[in-house]
Amino acid sequence: MERLAEYKKIKGHYITVVFDGWKSGSGEESHSLTGGIKVIYSRLGEKADAVIKRIISSEEKQLIVITSDREIADYAWSNGSVVVSSKEFLDILGKPLKVETGEFDLIDEDEYELPKKGSPRRLSKKEKAKTRAMSKL
Repeated sequence: MERLAEYKKIKGHYITVVFDGWKSGSGEESHSLTGGIKVIYSRLGEKADAVIKRIISSEEKQLIVITSDREIADYAWSNGSVVVSSKEFLDILGKPLKVETGEFDLIDEDEYELPKKGSPRRLSKKEKAKTRAMSKL
């Protein structure tokens, strides 16, 4: 949660984390704010998956859903959201965060790579959407 709060502070993204409370939660779903991140615990008897699906279907804007659960990923894609795997997002969190200054990110010279030449492989619509989402993260 600390790393996510640091990430949110730099990137400014709206972040919601959903935890399971179906085995030991309270009778009602609980919401709190920790480090600017909305934290939801599902209620007793309800899995986090149901809460996540409800959030996905209630939002009119496109969401970026971080999950490695295939059922949630399929549901998110079918509802117009973009899915990034948990591993890919952890890789992003593991890198030093770049402080954004207006339109440009400050990038160390050693991080810059020249564009590759040649014919790139054509990406599927899902992969293109995922690539766009990853560039925002």
